[in-house]
Amino acid sequence: MSDYTKYLTGQLTAGGMNRREFMGRAMAAGLTLAAADTLFAASATAAETPKKGGHLKLGLEGAAATDSKDPAKDLSQFMFVVGRCWGDMLVESDPLTGAPVPALAESWEPSKDAVTWTFKIRKGVKFHNGKDMTIDDVIATLKRHTDPKSESGALGVMKSVKDIKADGNNLVVTLTEGNADMPLLLSDYHLVIQPNGGIDDPNAGIGTGPYKMASFEAGVRATFEKNKDDWRTDRGYVDSVEIIAMNDATARIAALSSGQVHYINRVDPKTVSMLKRAPTVDILSTAGRGHYVFIMHCNTAPFDNNDLRLALKYAMDRETMVKKILGGYGKVGNDFPINSTYALFPEGIEQRSYDPDKAAFHYKKSGHDGSVLLRTSEVAFPGAVDAAVLYQESAKKAGINIEVKREPGDGYWTNVWNVQPFSTSYWGGRPTQDQMYSTAYLSTADWNDTRFKRPDFDKLLLQARSELDEKKRKELYRDMAMMVRDEGGVILPMFNDFVNACSKKVKGYVHDIGNDMSNGYVATRVWLDA
Repeated sequence: MSDYTKYLTGQLTAGGMNRREFMGRAMAAGLTLAAADTLFAASATAAETPKKGGHLKLGLEGAAATDSKDPAKDLSQFMFVVGRCWGDMLVESDPLTGAPVPALAESWEPSKDAVTWTFKIRKGVKFHNGKDMTIDDVIATLKRHTDPKSESGALGVMKSVKDIKADGNNLVVTLTEGNADMPLLLSDYHLVIQPNGGIDDPNAGIGTGPYKMASFEAGVRATFEKNKDDWRTDRGYVDSVEIIAMNDATARIAALSSGQVHYINRVDPKTVSMLKRAPTVDILSTAGRGHYVFIMHCNTAPFDNNDLRLALKYAMDRETMVKKILGGYGKVGNDFPINSTYALFPEGIEQRSYDPDKAAFHYKKSGHDGSVLLRTSEVAFPGAVDAAVLYQESAKKAGINIEVKREPGDGYWTNVWNVQPFSTSYWGGRPTQDQMYSTAYLSTADWNDTRFKRPDFDKLLLQARSELDEKKRKELYRDMAMMVRDEGGVILPMFNDFVNACSKKVKGYVHDIGNDMSNGYVATRVWLDA
């Protein structure tokens, strides 16, 4: 049985898939009709029917007093899950393969050059305010996220959209150039379909998702109640959801251990062994595309000097980082944001390793004198402060003095990240290489947090986006990776496994390659076994 077939049977057993969907996906994976039917019968017999009801409580890191209900501005793990509770996108990604799957768009069809895409919009879907979702709402939503004034985190991936219009109940999207990844781009978590696109009130929190927002207090909590008019039956099993802001790691562990919450995120690997001893707790470790980073602004002194950037990259002891900060729950990074979980991963790139001599060489060549200020906080990623201290120690061997400044967690994402020239941060990864680069490395991207602005890189990105020959596209992605690795402002020492934890009462958790916390859908996919 293939990994994908195992996933399908697991989804069926968990109650997350009906017969029609199971048969279609199984046959698409290469099974014959008879084999798929036999597998369905065997799996259905063992299926555990999700239990409905109960009040699900999550204690999550990442909340801030500056949080907005506008999905365009979601940027933390806390708001990531909040948005998944009340909102839907046109497209979702398959948890195992990352391939696009239908959501509010039932299907899609590209033109031969992948410039024009036609999406069939689902009928019979109601917003939480009782109004029918229409093609006009879809168009207004996408257009809002193409407007720089919206400050949307999806602006980077929407810049290639030339025209959005209706053809009956179909959505027709025309791009400035071909893009084979277009359906996956529309799975971006910022692109929640809202009444009139959210133009009237982007903070209304009204969508088509499995839960209706009952209350929201920025930096404190969000509560939800079951959407009884949900257009899907394979999600939203509990009656209500409460997401509580818990930015302190110790507080999260205590809350889970004492039964105050059912689920927590951002478990520090150093505490895993302790949590494993708790009879009521399960550890949830998922490998994926997330990565922890030290980001330098390439346009701000002294980081506008590439020799200094190279010195700081060679001064990073990656193996020690993975061992001590991740506790082995992850893999070494190579200063570009793509790993082997992505399609067309660029192979054959030499792994950068800790080299104090090379670091000292480039540091001397840079002409920089004095300390280098690094800002960090525990909210940047689990163990970020310890990671900064480890980095400080490894850099000393190269004669580089790194001054570590610990910043408060509240406000870190508005006052430090993407503001200060050298800081720690994290990325959850994206469905495609194009989307990852478009979001964080395209010169015009709002979230270009390293200020890496290179017209030649942008040109390669556009070429790769419209290239239908996979071999040529892979070569372009390799060139892009080398440019970011050797000239960019990102120090990427490690790809992290996502380590979370839950009460044994939580059932149906789906490990999703797309991102952390079951790609943000944790509250919508699980149920409680009281």
